[in-house]
Amino acid sequence: MEHTSFEDLALLGERLEQTASRLQMTEMIADFLRQLSVGEVPPGLQLLIGQIFPQWDGRVLNLSWRAVSKIAHQLTETSQTDRQWVYSQAVDGGYAVLLLLQGFRKSPPRPPPLMILDVYRTFEEIAEASGRGSRAKKEELLRSILLRATPLEVKNVVREMRHGVSEGIALDAIAQASGADSKTVRRANMLCGDLGEVAVTALKEGESGLREIRPRLFRPLKPMLAQTAKDLAKAFEHHQGKLALEYKLDGARIQIHKDGDAVKIYTRNLSEVTSSLPEIVEEARTRTRADTAILEGEVIAVYQGGRPLAFQHLMRRFRRVHQIANTARQVPVQLYLFDILYRDGENLVDLPNLERWDILQQTKGDMRAVARQLIHDIPEGEAFAQQSYSEGHEGLIVKHLHSPYRPGVRGKSWFKVKRTLSLDLVIVAADWGYGRRHGWLSNYHLAARNEEQGTFAEVGKTFKGLTDKEFKEMTRRLLALETRRHGGTVFVEPKVVVEVLFNELQASSQYESGLALRFARVTRLRNNKEPEDADTIQTMRQLFRQQYDQKGQP
Repeated sequence: MEHTSFEDLALLGERLEQTASRLQMTEMIADFLRQLSVGEVPPGLQLLIGQIFPQWDGRVLNLSWRAVSKIAHQLTETSQTDRQWVYSQAVDGGYAVLLLLQGFRKSPPRPPPLMILDVYRTFEEIAEASGRGSRAKKEELLRSILLRATPLEVKNVVREMRHGVSEGIALDAIAQASGADSKTVRRANMLCGDLGEVAVTALKEGESGLREIRPRLFRPLKPMLAQTAKDLAKAFEHHQGKLALEYKLDGARIQIHKDGDAVKIYTRNLSEVTSSLPEIVEEARTRTRADTAILEGEVIAVYQGGRPLAFQHLMRRFRRVHQIANTARQVPVQLYLFDILYRDGENLVDLPNLERWDILQQTKGDMRAVARQLIHDIPEGEAFAQQSYSEGHEGLIVKHLHSPYRPGVRGKSWFKVKRTLSLDLVIVAADWGYGRRHGWLSNYHLAARNEEQGTFAEVGKTFKGLTDKEFKEMTRRLLALETRRHGGTVFVEPKVVVEVLFNELQASSQYESGLALRFARVTRLRNNKEPEDADTIQTMRQLFRQQYDQKGQP
């Protein structure tokens, strides 16, 4: 019988939150899985990890925090002072709603009690609501389960829409509950990308069933990821010279699934973007020398002579929903393939990189492949890197020749080596953090000096680069410089100088400066520098123009 209460899951969530031991968390989830019926396992796990649907599933809830808080306020009677107190105490949205309902609820929860499947099926209905009036329908569906929920259950309903336990711990729990080997469980999840399906297979069929799981067409695999190497020498040393270098293109990584004339394209986040890239669909349909295939590649925007354009121009293609043909003429793209994971019924992920590359050459027809070179020493590699930069690309991907493809894994089989830029910038404001960073000013507004006007102009934000200890110290330091507040943002005197690493400058309408940093992260405090010593907007504009010595400019 499929009658496990949602309260059981909510109580498990509370116990997990109070547990620091990964081993204990794994045991608690494994015990919970053993108690569920087969039909409850997938929704129970998805709710527990806070994803609701597998990543490859295109459904999304599309409910904002504003909608959630509006419903919470409808169920309570509060003054503005009450609400301010609640939000000052809460570490996240789930806890805020818990405090609201515990202290200010108008009426007790309505019967009958919530079951796991009640909550999950309601989430499915919310995700599938579309068209005129869908927003109101979504909110009413959410309200229908919040009316029946206890404060603790409401807290977990809201949290399931935001975050949950890590997928890694859930996979360990599946292994423990089923008795299957942890590596076999993880490999099965890499290939099918559905935690619920892996759990059911493990519990019903054990390791033998898990080993039968294969990549499936039109269910995208998580991409294999590369670690960052400081320089080519580090990567060369780690791979002991058994490596291939490939251009690292500044584009969008895509995965192409082909079955006869049917072609679909997915991003690295497993979102489908088939309609945005009609020319790539046609290229894959007509030129691939295989009936069925899963190919990986990078799409870049190009200008005259095939010179790459900055990444932000490519994003116009992915954001466009209407008038695709017109946008395709304005922003032409090119595909460069670099891997193949499946061909005509054969799973290729376990083959070494060198073999997969050879199969890709046999399969791609006259489609482009990324520039690749086997090197024998570091000077040869540095020359190839310089060639990549001179052609407008980001750098290199370094791949071990004997590495299998590991979906979703950021291991040391692949390294990325990119040229990074550095500027000394001033912090002019900071946002309060949430979750683990609750109570810290941890998202810094970065500004460059305008030497003509004697002011500071914002060029980006980042919460990356500092340790927990540094976040705490920075919070203390910035609060001493506070000038005013607006919402969750504290504005400060421009006194603190930091060194910021970034990959590229982009044109931006968001900032008055007209520029924005891409992939910014703080690398160190510049206590030896005064704000007047920080880099200027004029310097950044010069850097921006220099980028087009390599890249095309529309």
